Amino acid sequence: MIINLYNNLEEEIKFDYEGIINTFEKGLEEEKEVSLILVSLEEIHRMNKEYRGLDRPTDVISFEETDEEDENYLGDIFICIDKVYEQAKSYEHSNEREFAFLLLHGILHLSGYDHIEKEDEIIMFKKQDELLEKLGFRR
Repeated sequence: MIINLYNNLEEEIKFDYEGIINTFEKGLEEEKEVSLILVSLEEIHRMNKEYRGLDRPTDVISFEETDEEDENYLGDIFICIDKVYEQAKSYEHSNEREFAFLLLHGILHLSGYDHIEKEDEIIMFKKQDELLEKLGFRR
C-alpha cells in the first residue's frame, strides 16, 4: 500500500502518525495507493455538510477515485485529528489506535466495503478487526 500524506494542520500532532502510516504501507500487501489528508475540525465539518448534507463534524471521510485510468489509485481519505484525540479519550484507548482505526476504516470504504446494511457492517467490521490485529493495533 502506498499512502500519500498531506498534513493541512498548523498545530503539532501529538502522536506518531507517520509511524502508523509506515506500518500500514508495510503491512497491507495490496498494490494500491491512497491519499491521506489530515484536516481540522472546521474543515471536516465543512466537507461533511457540503458532500454528505450533515451539518456536523465527523472523524473520517473518504472519496473514491472515479478516474478508471489508474486502477491502483483508490481515492482520498480525510481524517480529523481533533476527532482522533476526542474519540481516543472517549473509547479509552490510545491516539495511535484511534488513528489506525480511522485510516483503515477509510481504506476499507475505498476498497468497496460499507456498513449501511447490518450484514455489510458485520463483514466490514470483522475485516477491520482482523487487519487491526494483524497490524498490531489491538483494543
